[in-house]
Amino acid sequence: MTKTLLRFVHVVAAALVFGAVTPAITQAAPREVEATAVKKKYKARVVKRLSVSARSSVVPRAAVVQARPSYGKIAGLHSTHDDLDLKSSVALVIDQDTQEVLLSKNQSAVLPIASLTKLMTGLVISEAKLPMDEVITISQDDVDTEKGSGSRLSVGTRLTRDEALHLALMSSENRAANALGRTFPGGLSTFVALMNAKAKQLGMKATTYVEPTGLSSRNQSSANDLVLLVSAATREPLMREYSTSPSAQVAVGKRTLQYNNTNRLVKNPDWDIGLQKTGYISEAGQCLVMQAKIAGRKLILVFLDSAGKLSRIGDAERVRRWVENNHPGVAAAADAATS
Repeated sequence: MTKTLLRFVHVVAAALVFGAVTPAITQAAPREVEATAVKKKYKARVVKRLSVSARSSVVPRAAVVQARPSYGKIAGLHSTHDDLDLKSSVALVIDQDTQEVLLSKNQSAVLPIASLTKLMTGLVISEAKLPMDEVITISQDDVDTEKGSGSRLSVGTRLTRDEALHLALMSSENRAANALGRTFPGGLSTFVALMNAKAKQLGMKATTYVEPTGLSSRNQSSANDLVLLVSAATREPLMREYSTSPSAQVAVGKRTLQYNNTNRLVKNPDWDIGLQKTGYISEAGQCLVMQAKIAGRKLILVFLDSAGKLSRIGDAERVRRWVENNHPGVAAAADAATS
């Protein structure tokens, strides 16, 4: 048997094992070109099988990690029409001094409020008059087991109550917020009870809190209620200062951590913001509340369940331009008339 024929027999035998050869090929003359064709065909089939297998294994994983729709989307609130074509399913704009409602959209709907919760956390801390220079320590109990979010405040980090409040309001730091509640006299359960008691005192009839961070979708409220919370929070100097500071540095051991505000509008010269808070979890969508001076008026703006990462900022900008053009205060209107 020639060497060429011997190589052909070996190739055909291997190909038959893998089902990669047709009868026509097995009966063909023992030529090198046919042996090469068999090899190429076998490799092509293997690659095809691998690619199909890879695709079939990827699709289910992609489906698993898809974000859950917000409660507002499930309830169909996004289909509500408004003249400004807002992306938020809930919106409310009210004059803080006169209580005039300039704009409303599903303002009574009760939805998860995410980190807007931290305004109540901060309000309870501010009114308690606890020593703000007292050092508190981040513990394992402050680690997020609800959503699995991370934090640069590792377990064992020591910071003052004042620093924790600043980070919670400005950068929406979840471990800082939870530590504020956990280290409150009486513990976390007492703190949450005080949050709900304060809500009741303010007339927030549709509001419920179960923890101090907003990671739980069971922390729920309405735009009507949040207006009351923002109005109360603006009376606390620390709440105004910390929620609107653009950035801050916190010394943690031998390191210095840089934190920035979660609301880019605090750095925008077109805005005069007295208090603000952002929030997001998938059940709540993108949320934003602010107290801001627009066209000579102190307004409270509430946006809940906005679709898209930047849409709550876009909605705020649309409202600001609309108020400036259509609802200026008396002084602003007089200035515009004489200019």
